[in-house]
Formats: sequence, structure tokens, C-alpha cells
Amino acid sequence: MRIRLGCEMRYAFPYPVPMVVMLNVHPTRADALEAPDTLRTDPPVPVELYRDGFGNLCGRLTAPAGGFTIGTDAVIHDDGRPDPVHLDAEQHAIETLPAETIVFLLPSRYCESDLLADEAWRLFGHIEPGWGRVQAVCDFVHDHIAFGYEFAHGDRTAQDAYAGGRGVCRDFTHLAVAFCRALNVPTRYCTGYVSFIGEPEPHPAGDFAAWMEVYLGGRWHVFDPRNNSPRIGRVMVAYGRDAADVPLTHTFGPNPLVGFRVWADRIDHLDAAGDAPILPEEPLPPQSMATRTG
Repeated sequence: MRIRLGCEMRYAFPYPVPMVVMLNVHPTRADALEAPDTLRTDPPVPVELYRDGFGNLCGRLTAPAGGFTIGTDAVIHDDGRPDPVHLDAEQHAIETLPAETIVFLLPSRYCESDLLADEAWRLFGHIEPGWGRVQAVCDFVHDHIAFGYEFAHGDRTAQDAYAGGRGVCRDFTHLAVAFCRALNVPTRYCTGYVSFIGEPEPHPAGDFAAWMEVYLGGRWHVFDPRNNSPRIGRVMVAYGRDAADVPLTHTFGPNPLVGFRVWADRIDHLDAAGDAPILPEEPLPPQSMATRTG
């Protein structure tokens, strides 16, 4: 299956502003791209690429004053199968976990697993450890939080989402991450594309999504407490402890976003996606694509 995916963000900056962006497909999926999903900007500016401590691909640039557009547009190959389900995946004893997973057991800015530990064990402690317990967490969070874009709030934590019972996909994910960590399951926060391939119409406007991966049975597994069902065409952009580690864009100054579009659509031909990108269709001049691997 071929999926055309990308995004476009338009700004109106009052003065030049440094930025760090995470908009590229995660390096673990880069081999599935038909061509590199190079960051494109209008007007052209140099972009320095580097990888953060989690291995996410980041772009560093300075946006000029005035109108500025940044985005990506690419085609990726996908196996077309829903997120795998492994009901027999077992929870590890703490002492047998790989060292690199331990950081995903700890509380973080938006996932206060320490403060929610008593509640996690009250709600889920009677359930057999493993896949079933994690799924029970997702079922609970999916039912407990009312979804609505009007409920978006950048400062809301997992504890806030639990108390308030409303939020957007990141809030669903933060609460489920916090509960799972409190139950001694390494859990990381993920952001990226979740397509509507195979979902009944009408489809909502495209957007980036948040979900989580848990470490069971010697590998990471996808769980999505917002949608709470396996999806086709999920493509990760970045992962970390919580949303603070993986902002799609981080501006060191004002953040005057005036336009935002995301697409992740199945295509039969490269030109079948219609009017998806507004960025220049032709490759930008070499100086605008300047990249260095940090």
C-alpha cells in the first residue's frame, strides 16, 4: 500500500524566530519512503538536521519575519495491515527489563505516574499483568475522557485529564501512559500520522495524533487509547516520555500559527492526492534544502 502523507504549517512572524521542528517520519520508517521527506520552507531557509536523545529526527532553522510556511510531502509504503495484537505478550519483571526501557517507567512532566499510582493499582491491580491489563487501561481511559478539540489545553497533565474527564488525543495518551508506568510497564508517548484508511466515512480533517507504545514480551507494542482499536497506516514521527519531548514545532519566541494542514491518504498514483500540498511543487533551490547531519 502507498500512502501520501505530509503537513503544512503557515506562520506570520513579527521578527526572525529560531525554531526546532519534528515533522519528518521517524528514522525507523525511513526505508519505507519512496524518497526522503525533506523539510521544505517558503521562503527558503537553511535547515540543520540532528537526532535527539531518543533518535527522533529534528530540524533546526530560523524563520524570517513575515509569512513563513514549512512542511513535508512524501509517499511511504505500508503493509496495509492494522496495528498488531499480541494477546499473549507478557509483562517483564523489573529486574529483567533492558536498561534503555527504565526511563519509560519514571514520572515525567505530563505523566505523573507517582501521583496516580494508588489509583492505578485500585483500578487495574486485580487484572492479570500483560496485554490484558494494558488493554483494560486503554478501555478505561477511552471511556473516561470526553474528546473535543475545544478541550485542548497545552498545560493539562495526566492527573488533570483524569480529574476533568475531557481532552484531546494527547490527554488520552498521557493518562494511559501514567497509569501503565504506575503499573510497572515501560510506556512511551508517540506522535505521528494515523490515517482513516478502512474507517467509515465521513472522515474528519487530517491531524497529527498521539498514541503510546508499551514494552511487553521483549518488544514495543502500539496501543491507542483515543481510538481504542487497531488502525491501518499508522506512521510514527517521534517518541519520548510525553508531549514535552516531542513538540512538532518549538518556537523560541512568538508562535503565530495562521494555517495548519495534515494529510495521510492511500494513493494509487503519485499525483492522485489532488491539491494536498500548497508548498511549491518543484524542489526548492539547493540552498533552501541545505542540511547537515548533527
